[in-house]
Amino acid sequence: MADKTYSTKDNLQIIYEDNHLIAINKRPGDIVQGDKTGDLPLSEVVKQYIKEKYNKPGNVYLGVAHRLDRPTSGIVVFAKTSKALPRLNKLFAEKEAKKTYWAVVKNSPEKHEDTLIHYMKRNTKQNKSYANRKEVPESKKAILDYRILKKLENFYLLEVDLKTGRHHQIRSQLTAIGCPIKGDLKYGFDRSNKDGSIHLHARSLSFIHPVKKEMLELLAPPPHDVIWNACC
Repeated sequence: MADKTYSTKDNLQIIYEDNHLIAINKRPGDIVQGDKTGDLPLSEVVKQYIKEKYNKPGNVYLGVAHRLDRPTSGIVVFAKTSKALPRLNKLFAEKEAKKTYWAVVKNSPEKHEDTLIHYMKRNTKQNKSYANRKEVPESKKAILDYRILKKLENFYLLEVDLKTGRHHQIRSQLTAIGCPIKGDLKYGFDRSNKDGSIHLHARSLSFIHPVKKEMLELLAPPPHDVIWNACC
């Protein structure tokens, strides 16, 4: 990915931090957890930040409760304590966290707002998921709500409320209605963004704090580029 600024311990975009949690505005290109690429994951960058800021000796604890696709941006929450992690995992597993995304698409959906229901089947070799109208073997039900938030010069900004958390769900479901996300070659957009990103952003996340039991509402500004800037 060319022309890309990755997150480091010195430029981390921290949205929220307390003794139990830390929420980061992930840059497109950051990988949340280590994989076969061997690139330094965001989880390790956050550990470096914590170790340096709090002058911690030895290994730093950090738990990964959820992920974002590498080319997307937005909110990722990590657990800083072993007490918080299982509770955070439970929150996400039981859909008790409200996730809202922004997606920039070239084509206007037929309806201004709608609920999309598909049955997702994942192809692990392709690292891709296919959205089917009807249930097929080994498929999982996927639900999202969308609405058109803004008409841009050549694009549309959609707000997406995710009801289920399937692999590449938003990318696949929007493609299924003829609205691939800007830059998303894998899911049918006609050209990639030069920095390898796609215009999909985890905009907001709200949930009951797993330890403090207070409502936490997080909001992440999108990356700076001409199109995202026109959305705000």
